[in-house]
Amino acid sequence: MNVLFFGIAKDIVGSSEILFSDQQTKPTTVAALKKELIKNYPEFLKLKTLAVAVNSEYAHDDVTLDGNEEIAIIPPVSGG
Repeated sequence: MNVLFFGIAKDIVGSSEILFSDQQTKPTTVAALKKELIKNYPEFLKLKTLAVAVNSEYAHDDVTLDGNEEIAIIPPVSGG
């Protein structure tokens, strides 16, 4: 499972991506992934919203993960 980070999410993690190896327990839902990220990176609690894309499609918390996905973590975006 490859997780990509953009914007402030990249700053929070300190990297543009993390890889869950086969030896690690992988989250089985988008909600579980969010909980894991908050546990490891508490700064995520400061974000009001957080979009997640699974294999290039936006995904809700109840989407099931099998561990082979490419996941993008997309924080709120502002601009002008």
